Amino acid sequence: MSRIIVFGGHGRIALLLAPLLVARGDEVTSVIRNPDHIADVEQTGAQALVADVEQLDTDALTEIIRGHDAVVWSAGAGGGSADRTYAVDRDAAIRTMDAAGAAGVRRYVMVSWIGSKADHGVPEDDGFFAYADAKWAADEHLRGTELDGTILGPGTLTFDEPTGLIALEPEGHGEVARADVAAVIAETIGNPSTFGRTIRFGNGTADTAVPIADALSA
Repeated sequence: MSRIIVFGGHGRIALLLAPLLVARGDEVTSVIRNPDHIADVEQTGAQALVADVEQLDTDALTEIIRGHDAVVWSAGAGGGSADRTYAVDRDAAIRTMDAAGAAGVRRYVMVSWIGSKADHGVPEDDGFFAYADAKWAADEHLRGTELDGTILGPGTLTFDEPTGLIALEPEGHGEVARADVAAVIAETIGNPSTFGRTIRFGNGTADTAVPIADALSA
């Protein structure tokens, strides 16, 4: 059994992830900002922890993370103002990485996006720029730490039924079911072959898709 803390615990992917972890015997702490979401989170088998990561400093986050075996960052501002996007998707994410190091929790899984690259190509006058810029900065910070980090870059998220199959470095937008993203996170957490890697993926096609465990160990 592992103790896993998931930031962004009421997000659609996190709500799919928690039952997968609980079913295999892990203990899950799902961090949420809105206390109205406690019941939704607890229905997944996770323990809800109400905390506003946008407001907490590194010391407070260290105490939240301490005692866990792995951190999953699946939080985000969800659009809106650029200032808040930077505050959550970049700054708060970075503080959790620093806090994980301070707490002695080496395993860190970042849920990013397929286009998170230095040359992501999003123009500065595009409303999506703040997100692209913030995620890239957070990803780069993780790469510069001594954590056992993995950056997951799913493509365009869908509500399709899970397939259990993914393709790495897919062409196009890399459409992928949220349920399969959750399964990828679950498989990644305890897989040492993913340490230090950036894994971009989608559901692929019949010719390119392989079982998730096989893809991650490739």
